[in-house]
Amino acid sequence: MTDISTRTQHEADGKRGTGHRGRRWGRRGYLVLLAALFALLVVRLAGLDAGTPLAVAVILFPYAAVLSLLALITALTVPPLRSHRPVIAAGLITAAYVVLLVPRFVPHKEPHIPARAAELRVATLNTHVGQGDARALVELVKSERMDVLAVQELPATGIKALAEAGLGKVMPHKELHPENDSSLYSRIPLTHGGPLEADTAWPQTVARVTVGGRAVRLVAVHTYYPLGDADRWTKDMSALTTVARDSGPDTVFLGDFNASVDHAPMRELLASGGLTDTHAELGEGWPRTWPAGKGLLPPLLHLDHVLHGSGLAGISVTERTIPGTDHRAVIATLAVFP
Repeated sequence: MTDISTRTQHEADGKRGTGHRGRRWGRRGYLVLLAALFALLVVRLAGLDAGTPLAVAVILFPYAAVLSLLALITALTVPPLRSHRPVIAAGLITAAYVVLLVPRFVPHKEPHIPARAAELRVATLNTHVGQGDARALVELVKSERMDVLAVQELPATGIKALAEAGLGKVMPHKELHPENDSSLYSRIPLTHGGPLEADTAWPQTVARVTVGGRAVRLVAVHTYYPLGDADRWTKDMSALTTVARDSGPDTVFLGDFNASVDHAPMRELLASGGLTDTHAELGEGWPRTWPAGKGLLPPLLHLDHVLHGSGLAGISVTERTIPGTDHRAVIATLAVFP
């Protein structure tokens, strides 16, 4: 009887020991999670992603915000964590994420747009080295009544496919530079076109359109990508910032920036370059444009943008999927102040 009793006691002690170890490891894992969330927050606030591989982590910032909220809920509801320190730490981290993210979900104060203001409807699409469905793209141009289309990764074969699909009939004006990776199509006559003279990995394509009596400068953007060379990507963004400063208020930068609005170089482009991200302006705070067309995997990241100077204002913005490409098209309607 004594042996049975002793064995039972040992088994109970073993279960308690296993339970203690499990709670201890769970608590440690939770603290590691909080430390990672805090580290990403520091990187974002201090702009430490510029020129470093940390840029890859920063693009996941909105997902980290969701994770921080889940961490706070866990601290409030799981008994082993329900103490002052974990709750306070998770609460402060979550509050910081919310403060940084909420503004982009709140539409900016609408400027007074005169009734006679002209509208410019622009779009951008990375065609995935010309693999995007040309006919589908032409139909989208027609249905969305686009004035200007910026394309990236459009080789000569892609240009030929778009011509055969009839894009020239709806957008007869073009500034094509397949050798430089980005091109422009337009329903409105293009002037002052050509490659942009700036220190970027490959030349960006520029042109002007006249809308409502105002000459609007267009810059079709495709930067290098931070996963390949974070320093080269940062130099591309810095070069675009310099161009934006010199371009005046009637400017539109549109394309594949390989950056989100959480990246320090993008924030510098917006602030110092005097540009506004149309999605954030209209309270569309978390669009996802890449990757598209990857089976069951939905788009996860916001890499494609329409940015504009203070001489324009966003009216609407949306995304559309074109078969064959790994980016979603971004379409924006902009008011051009008279």
